[in-house]
Amino acid sequence: MIGQRLEIRQGQGLVITPQLQQAIKLLQLSNLELDEFVEGELERNPLLQRDDGPEGGEPAGERSDDRVAESSLSDGEVELGDGGADQAERAMDSGHDIHADAAPGDRMAEAGEAQPGLSDWSAVGRGGGGLPDDLGDDRADTREKSLWDHLHDQAAAAGFTTVERGIALALIDQVDEGGYLRGELAEIAERLGTTVEQVEAVLAACQGFEPTGVMARSVPECLKLQLIERNRFDPAMACLLDNLELLARRDYPGLKRACGVDEDDLFDMVAELKALTPRPGAAFGGEPAQTLIPDVHVRPDPAGGWKVELNADTLPRLLVDRRYHAQIASGARSDTEKTFVADCAAQANWLVKSLDQRARTILKVSSEIVRQQDAFLAFGIEFLRPLNLKTVADAIGMHESTVSRVTSGKYVSTPRGVFELKFFFTAALASANGGAAHSAEAVRQRIKSMIDGEAQGGDVLSDDRIVDILKEAGVDIARRTVAKYREALRIPSSVERKRMLRRA
Repeated sequence: MIGQRLEIRQGQGLVITPQLQQAIKLLQLSNLELDEFVEGELERNPLLQRDDGPEGGEPAGERSDDRVAESSLSDGEVELGDGGADQAERAMDSGHDIHADAAPGDRMAEAGEAQPGLSDWSAVGRGGGGLPDDLGDDRADTREKSLWDHLHDQAAAAGFTTVERGIALALIDQVDEGGYLRGELAEIAERLGTTVEQVEAVLAACQGFEPTGVMARSVPECLKLQLIERNRFDPAMACLLDNLELLARRDYPGLKRACGVDEDDLFDMVAELKALTPRPGAAFGGEPAQTLIPDVHVRPDPAGGWKVELNADTLPRLLVDRRYHAQIASGARSDTEKTFVADCAAQANWLVKSLDQRARTILKVSSEIVRQQDAFLAFGIEFLRPLNLKTVADAIGMHESTVSRVTSGKYVSTPRGVFELKFFFTAALASANGGAAHSAEAVRQRIKSMIDGEAQGGDVLSDDRIVDILKEAGVDIARRTVAKYREALRIPSSVERKRMLRRA
């Protein structure tokens, strides 16, 4: 029998309000994207104003009480005491809130909270699913690819370990618009806490990137890389590259004597050089890559430990002009005008609060990452500890998706260089004796060191023997994992290494 009846049901569901969507969208924007977004909001919303402080002429206090996190976070600074991650672990074990000064409510919005004045928003979704990764950001990236982006893409696909990737990124940051490496290898090695030999090995791999000749340290080295690719680098060409100053003076007799070739061969060699590209980076037109601006600064604390602070230059300083709001609200006559004014006020207030929450969340996540990776900051890149999103999320009481959004496209300036926050996450290997887990990158470096020792007269180690040595050192690892790490390091098998040693 079909009939009608009225029922009342109670259930739980997540309402993704437009304001919550905006807060999530702001969280995943980089500082450059955020600045572009804020500029658009300033043009659309007449109640939003930039806070220029006392220099702006009118005291900010007369216009608004709402400000972005730069002022409300006590200069956006957190001090991490001596002891680093160990101290953080003790604090978490004791239930102490290491971020007690953070704003309450990291969820950014309650599920059913009403937002007055927002009458023209589209319908919101309902349900128990997780938050969507893409919340309507349909902007297409039409920018021309820069040399810096091109090199980063190749580094990501090069099969580097985390240590090698960190070195590669540091090297790429030192490349100029022409494609030349301008940094000193010894300085980069000292900053990263590694050896010059390891930096040179990574540089050799990076010099195989496209365009050919990129990341050379001089014009002769750039031309040499291009000649090697064409299989035209021989002793005579090497002499010609060593005497480019004679070529610039058109001293052909001197070049013939230096290279040991006749006139015809010399002119052929010079013609080959003219076919090469002395500025490989010039092929990437358009504007030069923008200078990377970190979102967070990490500095040594004179009292011990590390000081973590937000970069004030990347924080938009906005306020709501309440005096202007009162003026236009009193002059509104029609319902349309009143609705427009109410919408602008509600959107402006929510944007300021969302920016404040974004800044607090970035500081909170960054501080925990610094606590976990203090050994890297103190001793170098080989001391990266195992870390994943869940560890950080549990420590600060946030969801993994929030931590993922915070660490994407956000950069931190440290005494060892500027790194993306995602750089500090690395896989873990269990301990054979039940102790602390080992970083996969540290184990890779240990395997590489053991194999490098073979060249100094040691026995060639099979993968099984490496497993035994690592287990004796407390690392629980499988043979196939050792083989995978060895192949990632581009190291031949023990059979091939024995053959190479016999030839040597």
